[in-house]
Amino acid sequence: MRPRGAMEFALFGVDGDGWFLSFHCFNKYVKVTWLNGAELDPPPPIAAAQEGVRYLHLTENDPIDDDQIRLWLTQAVNLPGSPIF
Repeated sequence: MRPRGAMEFALFGVDGDGWFLSFHCFNKYVKVTWLNGAELDPPPPIAAAQEGVRYLHLTENDPIDDDQIRLWLTQAVNLPGSPIF
């Protein structure tokens, strides 16, 4: 896995296979963007305007389902990534 950071967000991907995850930090929440999220089972809860992309918003007081996030990460790493850069 390789990271790429730029201003208020960070991208993560697999060498030679594109990007699959980004974190956008805002004042009130962190937007976790799964670039191949529609292919995850179950998909993250929020649909994006861009086809195939799904979001998870986390606020400071949200409970975090570690097992679900781990499952999404495991699935996402094994799917083709997005060549957005």
